[in-house]
Amino acid sequence: MTSITRRGLAAVPFALAAVQAANAAPKPAAPGPASAWPDATETAALIKRGEMSPTEVVQAAIARAEGLQPLLNFMVNSDFDRALAKAKAGPPAGPFGGVPFLVKDLEDYTGLPTRAGSRSGLPRGAATSQTPYITAFDRAGLITLGKSATPEFGYLPTTEPLATGATRNPWDLTRSSGGSSGGAAAAVAAGVVPVAQASDGGGSIRIPASNCGLFGLKPSRGRMIGAREDTKISDLSARHVLSRSVRDSAALFALTEDAAPGARYAPVGLVAGSSKRRLRVGLLMENGMGHGPTPEVAAATDSAAKLLASLGHHVEAAHWPEDGARFIDDFLLLWAAGAAQDAAEVAKAFGRAPDESLMEPFSLGMLEMYRKAPPEALPAALQRLEADALAYDTWFPSHQFDVVISPVLSSPAPRLGEVGPSVLFDTLVARLKEYVGYTPLHNIAGAPAMSVPLYQTEAGLPVGTMVSARAGQERMLFELAYELEAALPWAQRYPRVHAVSYKLPYSYEVAPLGG
Repeated sequence: MTSITRRGLAAVPFALAAVQAANAAPKPAAPGPASAWPDATETAALIKRGEMSPTEVVQAAIARAEGLQPLLNFMVNSDFDRALAKAKAGPPAGPFGGVPFLVKDLEDYTGLPTRAGSRSGLPRGAATSQTPYITAFDRAGLITLGKSATPEFGYLPTTEPLATGATRNPWDLTRSSGGSSGGAAAAVAAGVVPVAQASDGGGSIRIPASNCGLFGLKPSRGRMIGAREDTKISDLSARHVLSRSVRDSAALFALTEDAAPGARYAPVGLVAGSSKRRLRVGLLMENGMGHGPTPEVAAATDSAAKLLASLGHHVEAAHWPEDGARFIDDFLLLWAAGAAQDAAEVAKAFGRAPDESLMEPFSLGMLEMYRKAPPEALPAALQRLEADALAYDTWFPSHQFDVVISPVLSSPAPRLGEVGPSVLFDTLVARLKEYVGYTPLHNIAGAPAMSVPLYQTEAGLPVGTMVSARAGQERMLFELAYELEAALPWAQRYPRVHAVSYKLPYSYEVAPLGG
């Protein structure tokens, strides 16, 4: 394993100065040339055409990673030497042969430690195996450069783990990149890699996609390789990627979905474009607490609704199919039960009850929430959540909706620290209920949902629009995403901190903040 800061440590004084400079004058970043931003599909094509070798592609990606790591803090460990060795061996087999990639630090990757964003994970050695799902990315030809940052155990919608420090948003270094796939999102948004692995247990693909101006789709429960046994509503997490282009996401979906006999859903296969079918679209504005979003997010969602209507889709108002405030409380208790399981594993590993030297204040607060709940609370909550999942599934046909659009979050990316792990527990829970009140229902329902980067605020911050559907309807979402991408292209929007080129010699820009 190679240090992620071979040259990066030397760049730290410059990087800190650049952070200060980036927060000085109110001037937005100018877009770079389109040729500087090939997606994973085009990068693979460049390699196949012989215009770049896998070694050149990986060397340039390593240079970008080392240059931008001190600014953004998106990686927790690296695998540069092995990545270069794979590249020098020639283009790996697979449709994405030679394309650089990151794996989220909640997943095992052979040869690298899995620390899950926690100080309790720091003593862990390198993983000796990995799941068939992660192996599918290797089989696709992607070359993993290392592990991307995540909040402790993936709990929070911001990537600010006390173990490794905050990941900064390349659109505004004072703001959160989101969570729990925040390191992956920052790396893709800044142009370090064109695509990165991610996962979503309560919004953790969609939230960073919204904050960082990316495309992110959460698949249905049980859809992907290795998820066939995920059948309960407590099986919250779904795995996929964060990307700039819809085609990258669709292609990697096709390569990693469960297509073997006995799969829960008929395989989607490769979705290559939009459909002529016009959809009935529900428009949902209030969050789970029954409150509306900030004016900027409301404007983003209204703009998306108008775009869909202009494309010939029928849009009408919608409302949550369940008691949102009660749902959020039940979801939090289920989340707390997961924290209790993680705490039990930490206690077993260290031979003592976890304290703040091993787990973060928020994690310990969730553990305490679970301990204080009466024995019958979790079974009752699970029973109600089962009913919520059924209500979600029947919501669509009962209202003749094909899809529902809503905000992803109640506000644009918050400033670092606002929803971080050290905020007083009760204060943080209250903030989370308002901030992430749109995304958890899809994890309970096991339904697909995506964040589409259609809007930017006057200050230049991205705001995603969420589009959701019934379980198994990923094809319809991808087809609609292609249509929206063609109507309002986003792939060549540049954040303030970004790589200038995918080729060596490497350089990057830090533009002043707008607004």
